Amino acid sequence: MKSLIAFIIFLILSFSSIIANSDAALKVDFVTGNPEITSINAMTFGPESILFIGDSKSAQIVAVDLSAHTKVDNSKVKIDQLDKTIADMLGTQIDQIQITDMVVNQENNNIYISVTHSSGTPILFRVENNALKQISLDDVSFSKISLVDPISKESKDRRGRELRKWAVADIKYTKGKILLSGLSNKEFASTFRTIDFPFTDKQEYGSLEIYHAAHGKFETHAPIKTFLPTTMGDTSYIVAAYTCTPLVVFPLDEVKSGKHHKGRTVAELGSGNSPLDIVEVKSDDTRYLLIANNNRPLMRLDFKDLEAYKGSLTNPVTIKGAAEGVNYVNMPFVNVQQLDAYGANGYVLIQRESSGNLALKQGRNWWIQK
Repeated sequence: MKSLIAFIIFLILSFSSIIANSDAALKVDFVTGNPEITSINAMTFGPESILFIGDSKSAQIVAVDLSAHTKVDNSKVKIDQLDKTIADMLGTQIDQIQITDMVVNQENNNIYISVTHSSGTPILFRVENNALKQISLDDVSFSKISLVDPISKESKDRRGRELRKWAVADIKYTKGKILLSGLSNKEFASTFRTIDFPFTDKQEYGSLEIYHAAHGKFETHAPIKTFLPTTMGDTSYIVAAYTCTPLVVFPLDEVKSGKHHKGRTVAELGSGNSPLDIVEVKSDDTRYLLIANNNRPLMRLDFKDLEAYKGSLTNPVTIKGAAEGVNYVNMPFVNVQQLDAYGANGYVLIQRESSGNLALKQGRNWWIQK
């Protein structure tokens, strides 16, 4: 009996040591101080409560250790007048702030919201018991890497709008790698990056090309606005959404560094629109894709339909706002500005309600099932 107890204790200590060593390996290059984050354009979480921040202004990715943040109960989250609450905390007006992203740490369901003040200052908040707490980024444990060949600060589109904010359009973490969409300074500017983590000198990226059905042409300059790494069958894919609004799939193992990649356009979701967030949720063992948009309701796609569609859109969609390709359903959620999965059975969103109220609230997956 004593030998059995000793063996169990040995296993527990060994397992604890493995976890501790794993933590140390991920954060081996972390230092404490000010990472000098100048913008927060996109966020995602990796393991061990590491928050990855895409900073377009400084063309860098910053990994911040937030493991000291204990779990709070957000199971019934609801914050009304979110924009006014933030403005009041910052001593300013609503028109002087912009919510740039929202992300959930899936390890503990902590919710974080990034905001940019009109002065250009990026600010991070955490949701605690239906209230907001500002998180200082001046003295944190962090590691960071600069992007190779980002779009220049001087670059503008044909309407004269600055393009530097799209150096980081969206960011995700999967299997020891940071996946990143955005623009580079190359001729074919639309870029997809794969960056090892912990950070090394290795940084892979390639250019992207898609057929844009609403525009009736192939394009290489528009960035992926939001994407999702996922699996269909036994293959890993990137499901990517672009402005105006093609939905494109890229087999992940075919997106090679230094190569030019053509995606397969599987749907046109309607012109005059920009996708904001894309997440995967499950209800009754059915996988769904949810897409939040700036000018369309929340969209639901069934993964079975996505997997079954073997075609590719190669002809123009000439009717404004018309849809082609994989079927989708408009959900009764409009003006959803931010969206992320929450736990195994839900999601959180920031929505401008019909009353004008900007609300942070939770949804349940059974609300979106067929």
